[in-house]
Amino acid sequence: MAAIISCHSKFLGPSIPFNVGTRFPVSRNHSSPTSIQCRIQNNKQKGSSFSVEECAISIALTVGLITGVPALELSNNAYAATPVLPDLAVLISGPPIKDPGALLRYALPIDNKAIREVQKPLEDITESLKIAGVKALDSTERNLRQASRALKQGKPLIVSGLAESKKDHGAELLGKLEVGMDELQQIVEDKNRDGIAKKQKELLLYVGGVEEDMVDGFPYEVPEEYQSMPLLKGRATVDMKVKVKDNPNLTDCVFRIVLDGYNAPVTSGNFVDLVERHFYDGMEIQRADGFVVQTGDPEGPAEGFIDPSTEKTRTIPLEISAVGEKAPFYGATLEELGLYKAQTKLPFNAFGTMAMARDEFENNSASSQIFWLLKESELTPSNANILDGRYAVFGYITENEDFLADLKVGDVIESIQVVSGLENLANPSYKIAG
Repeated sequence: MAAIISCHSKFLGPSIPFNVGTRFPVSRNHSSPTSIQCRIQNNKQKGSSFSVEECAISIALTVGLITGVPALELSNNAYAATPVLPDLAVLISGPPIKDPGALLRYALPIDNKAIREVQKPLEDITESLKIAGVKALDSTERNLRQASRALKQGKPLIVSGLAESKKDHGAELLGKLEVGMDELQQIVEDKNRDGIAKKQKELLLYVGGVEEDMVDGFPYEVPEEYQSMPLLKGRATVDMKVKVKDNPNLTDCVFRIVLDGYNAPVTSGNFVDLVERHFYDGMEIQRADGFVVQTGDPEGPAEGFIDPSTEKTRTIPLEISAVGEKAPFYGATLEELGLYKAQTKLPFNAFGTMAMARDEFENNSASSQIFWLLKESELTPSNANILDGRYAVFGYITENEDFLADLKVGDVIESIQVVSGLENLANPSYKIAG
């Protein structure tokens, strides 16, 4: 199976003693059920904790960040490049953004300060709800007032920023946003704390929709050598249904995944093309070690998708989008490019970050193997994560991501289906060959 992380077989950093019995608790907030459900046999969820192996992984990651030396091995083919330590003071300018929806909103290729000033206080409601007692409602109301004021004052700039072909749809969403804010104000006044998060999520969906309506076409040209490959020129949403075995608490689950073709058109296009070929349907989860969940290695000697038209493994280039750059970099890690302080547009911040696995020494060897990261951002902070800039992130699980931790080797992907955005796929090879 393709390697997913840089490492050496020997630990070169300073040793950190820890007790063999040490267990680090994983704290994740299990949100209320969404429209996409996972079937649970009872209403309780097991508490999760790191095993001893995971404890060592966490410590190794932390040491790797401090020393600049990779310190854990996840496979026999581990990629062995030695990372250079970024300047953490430059990379960490504030608390890391962990919410996948927020990461996707900020990754859009737009520059409209007015809509961002509406977005931020609405996102801040999440932190307000962590405050105990009635102070949470007071803080939420302040967030809402700030967002409402920003919308009222900035609406002309927001409307002017909409793409001409999407103005009507964007204006409709703005109307829904205004009505929704009034409804949220009533929820706060009624002291209905349980209703706040649901309404907040709805409002942020409207904000995200308005922001997507500001994108006018695809913002750059993909390099000529990759232009004939399947390309996702925009975003797409897929639902992945997994049958869970031997778990008394969970039988099956549907994970909603948003794929970002604006920042990874080749990687996302390759995946959507494989989905439309039903490549992953019936495939088992092949790795679930508490650090990642991985699949995509087909049966037989091949480690990737064999293109029927060439009878060879179809591979794609490493594709990394950096903040401040109009188009992605191809074929090299940010480290190899000397961009040690660059921040990735799609960082490994969220629980359920989705990326391509690849062979140890070959940047352009990714084919069909994918993985989702399970981690706590405190251990690998925003853009100081040793995976950022080395592996191609192309999406995030946006619903039911917490259940990833319950998946095991042998659980079966029953199906992956594109539910929106298929029209953004250019050069689909599945229509040419079976």
